[in-house]
Amino acid sequence: MLDPKETKKDKFKRVGKKRVNNTAKQIQLLGNLSNQNTYEYKDADIDDMEKYLMFEMTEAFKQLRTRSKKFDNVIDLFEEGN
Repeated sequence: MLDPKETKKDKFKRVGKKRVNNTAKQIQLLGNLSNQNTYEYKDADIDDMEKYLMFEMTEAFKQLRTRSKKFDNVIDLFEEGN
């Protein structure tokens, strides 16, 4: 059961940590594809995977930063009124 007193920041840290750890594990599993006795691939295949993952990661962090800035701007507007 979740703590009803959990702050939004605490929730972000808890959920974020779990998602980052899960993502890191999945990325580490990509290394298992290096076994050329089991898999056949070319450098271009690796480049495609890398480009895709880098794009998705960049987009996710852009989204986080954009939302953070929007929230900061809302707080700034309220603080200016005081």
